[in-house]
Formats: sequence, structure tokens, C-alpha cells
Amino acid sequence: MAPHDLWGAARRIVVKVGSTLVTNNGRGLDRAAIGRWAEQLAALRREGKEVLLVSSGAIAEGMQRLGWTKRPHQIHELQAAAAVGQMGLAQVYESSFASHQLGSAQILLTHADLADRVRYLNARSTLYTLLELGIVPVINENDTVVTDEIKFGDNDTLGALVTNLVEADVLVILTDQAGLFSADPRRDPSAQLVREGRAGDPNLEAMAGGAGSELGRGGMLTKVLAAKRAATSGAHTIIASGREPDVLARLASGEAIGTLLRARVATLSARKQWMADHLQLAGQLVLDEGAARALASGGKSLLPIGVLEVRGDFTRGEVVSCLDAQDAEIARGIVNYSSTEARRIARRPSSEIESILGFVEESELIHRDNLVVL
Repeated sequence: MAPHDLWGAARRIVVKVGSTLVTNNGRGLDRAAIGRWAEQLAALRREGKEVLLVSSGAIAEGMQRLGWTKRPHQIHELQAAAAVGQMGLAQVYESSFASHQLGSAQILLTHADLADRVRYLNARSTLYTLLELGIVPVINENDTVVTDEIKFGDNDTLGALVTNLVEADVLVILTDQAGLFSADPRRDPSAQLVREGRAGDPNLEAMAGGAGSELGRGGMLTKVLAAKRAATSGAHTIIASGREPDVLARLASGEAIGTLLRARVATLSARKQWMADHLQLAGQLVLDEGAARALASGGKSLLPIGVLEVRGDFTRGEVVSCLDAQDAEIARGIVNYSSTEARRIARRPSSEIESILGFVEESELIHRDNLVVL
């Protein structure tokens, strides 16, 4: 599928813009740039596309308004900066979209909103309703209340999670770089732009190592990992420079700009996508070789006899990670037993569960319908 065909077939598009772009390298909100993106998103809406915008910039804008030159480290200072900056960010987006007769809505999320199944479904329903109403959702992490335990960490990850949440077809990550390079172009003049690749290719992750800017938290690696995450719902990812003139319009016309990371064909069900998108998990189950091989082959449930070790404290119904003997995550799923109960029945056949616990919920520790292989 050529870039033009990819974009032409897309019904729903998520665009993520970073702090450096939104705030003109920290000098305050770049109203002209935001206006240009709003104009291009409005054009996509007129073509019948549904668009969502994931925007960084609240903390950076708050820092500018407060006169801070360095990003603070104290959580209450970061939250204060976000609270101040979010006001300006929302105002500029609202006025920019209104000038094109488009309504906009501010959506602030934390990982806890997406880790809880009910809140996850509520967030999805709200976004679907806004899209049906012709509104452009402007989404950001809720930095005003977020803590280390519930944060996404960077808006590249948030962009991928939103892509999966609404089952978008394309994720566009706009950055201050031209795309993914074979090496860091700031240090290696021979670095070549990677025009196309497969999302999830470990070679791309090796190329993308490196930190982000002083304003933002993500580097190129977070963008490549975001593409890998978005690919599980079948979405393709484009990483391109937000400073390219009319970048969204040119992509829509079929021009190859930046790096295209294609998704695999097979996609996860909505329920399994929700499990795969958990960033914080309640615990871990270390599996023996036979159980790990059975899960990797697909279509198998996890039985207690295949569990070598139970880590963490969790309750029935929480999502846990399944590791092989080398601590590599191979799957995750919803457990039928608490961590205390799981420790008691680990390495034992399912026929002994009732005699050990005094009851039996299920013969499986994780049923295959509640298990996603990674």
C-alpha cells in the first residue's frame, strides 16, 4: 500500500504534536503554527476524515507564563505549571479551530483512566460522541493531578493509546526532526533518513536510542515504541517534522514525508487491546518453559502448574504480566485468582485447586479469552 492509498483509506486520524513545536522551543505558544495545524485539520474534516489531536505544551506554556527557564523536578511545581499552561493551550486551540467553523473539546487523561475497564469504555464513548458531533478532541495528559504511578510519561505513548482507544487508522507524530534516522543526525553527518519500516522492528528501536529535548520528555525511541503500540490495533504511524510547510495537507495528498512505520495486518480485539495497553500492571507470573511455549503458540490458557513464581500483590480480575524464565514479557491477562491464592496453587495441577483453597473459581489461572500474547 502506497502512502497515498494508506491515507486515502484512512477514516480516523490521530495527530500528535510535541512541546517544542507547540511552544516554539519554549518561547511561548506558537499561535501561528497552531493556526496552520488547525487549518490543515479542518481541511481533513471537510474531506470526511475524523481527526483527533494529542498536544503537548501545557507544562512548557506554564513555565513560560511563570517565568521559569528550567523544567522543575518537584511534582507540585510541575502540576502548578500544567494548571497555568493548560488555560492558554485550550484558549489558543479553541480560537484556532473556531476560525475554521470547527468546535473543539479538551480531554485530559491519566493512565488510571485507561487502566480501569469502565473508565476506559467511558472515555472511548465520549470521544466517539465528539467525533460524531464534528468536534475535534484536543487531548493531553492530566498533568495537574498526575503522579508517577498513573502517568503515561510522554505524549507519544498517549498518542498511541488514543489511537488504539478509538481504533484510528493512522497516527501522525509531528516532531522537530525530519523522521527516524539510521543514527543521530546531530552527531553523525552520514545518518540517513529511514523512509519506511515495519512497526515493532527491533532494529528500528536500536536506531532510535537517545533522549528528547529539554522541554519534552520523549525522544525518537518513544516515537518508535509508540508506533509499535499503535500497530497492535492495525494503525500505521508517520513520524515527520511539524515544521514542514503544510505537512498534513501534503501527507493527505500522498506525498512521502518523514518515516512511515507500517502495522502488521492482524489486529487485537478491543478487550485484548485494552489489556495490551496497560502501562502499569498489578503483578507478574514467571512461567516454566512448557507454559511459556504454550502461550507463545497462541490459543492456550495459563494453568497454575506452569507458574514458577508469583510476584506482586494483586486481586482477582486485575491485569498481570506473564514472563518467561529470562524475565521477558510474553503475554498479559486477567487473573482468576489473587496473588495469595496464586502462590498457593502455583506448580500444582488444576484438579487440586479446590483441596488447596477450599473452593475453585476456574481451572485456569488465566483463561485464553482473557489473555493477549505480545
